[in-house]
Parts: sequence; structure tokens; C-alpha cells
Amino acid sequence: MAAIDYYFYSASPFTYLGHRLICDVAERHKAELRFKPVNLARIWEVSGAKPLQERPAVRQRLRLIELQRLASFRNVPLNPKPKHFPVDASLADCVAIALHQDGQDPRYFVGKVLAGVWAEEDNVADEAVLASYLSQCGFDPVPALAEAKTERIKDIRDRNSQEAVEADVVGVPAYVYQGEPFWGQDRIEHLDAALASGRAAFRVPS
Repeated sequence: MAAIDYYFYSASPFTYLGHRLICDVAERHKAELRFKPVNLARIWEVSGAKPLQERPAVRQRLRLIELQRLASFRNVPLNPKPKHFPVDASLADCVAIALHQDGQDPRYFVGKVLAGVWAEEDNVADEAVLASYLSQCGFDPVPALAEAKTERIKDIRDRNSQEAVEADVVGVPAYVYQGEPFWGQDRIEHLDAALASGRAAFRVPS
């Protein structure tokens, strides 16, 4: 079975815009989608990207236009300036890891977290909000949240971040298939085509 490493951060708007599509693409190709939340700051340290508030004003303005354009293109609701953003979504990341480690499919939980930030005006740093999402997805929130707070799960998130750096991931979302990184929700169609054609992965020329 083909496998796609899905690197993301649970408060990323671009992850939100591509989440439904990457899940659909993986399902259509019967590929395993390996959910790998990351510490985005760790990746940015290597790639040279800057936090939103440190970017030039022109880039901040263009981002707001781009988010609206992409939301319209992907046909998903989005508030480009949500009530709870920036927000610390690290616990949500760790819940997704805990579910995945337990053999559960975290796609619907992750989808609720992303929509919670970008469409529902929820505070996804609030444990009660995450507990509600878990219940809505059919999970028992108590053990899931308890496991998410363990050092084991936090260590996995750190490992995911290092793996992403080693795979030349420069931001989120990113999808790595057969060692080839696809960065950004606007590269999902390229990944879809690669899966459909069965072509060999592209490499950096020596």
C-alpha cells in the first residue's frame, strides 16, 4: 500500500484548506495517510520562514486575499481573521497523534479542529472544546486527552518535526510520498497525479 506522510499544524489555515482534499485523494488511491503533526516553529527555523507578525505588511495583506481566494476555490467556509488566532494548537496536535498511535483514524477530529479555528470561531486551545470534538467523532475524550499530555506523545511530535526537516519540508501542510515532498495545499493535485501515474519520485539532481 502506498503511504503519504502528512505533516501539518492544527491551526494552519492552509492545512485547513487542503485537509478534506488530501483525505479524499488518499482514500481514492487506497493510500495510507500517516498523520504527523509538527512544531511549525522548528521547521521555520531551518527553512527561513517567519511568524506572521514578523512578515512585511505587504505579505500579510496578500495572505488575507489568498486565503479568501483559496477558500472560494476549495468551496470551504473561512473567516480570514478568526476570533481565536493566533492560537496554541499543540494539544490538539498531540490528541491527533494519540489517536493515530491507538490505531484510530484522526481525520475527522483534525478536520473539526481546523474548522473550529477557521470557520466556527472556537478556541481550540480549550480542553473542553477538544473534548467536545472528540465526543462528536465517537471517541472517549478522557483517555485521549490524558494520553495527549504524556511525554511519549510530545516526543513523537518532536520526532515528526525532525523527520519533516530531514524530508526538506519547509512549511505546512506538506505531503511526502516516496521521499518526494509536496509543500502546500495547492500541490495536492500534483500528488494526486503522481499517485495515478505511478511515476518515480523526483529527486534533487546530484
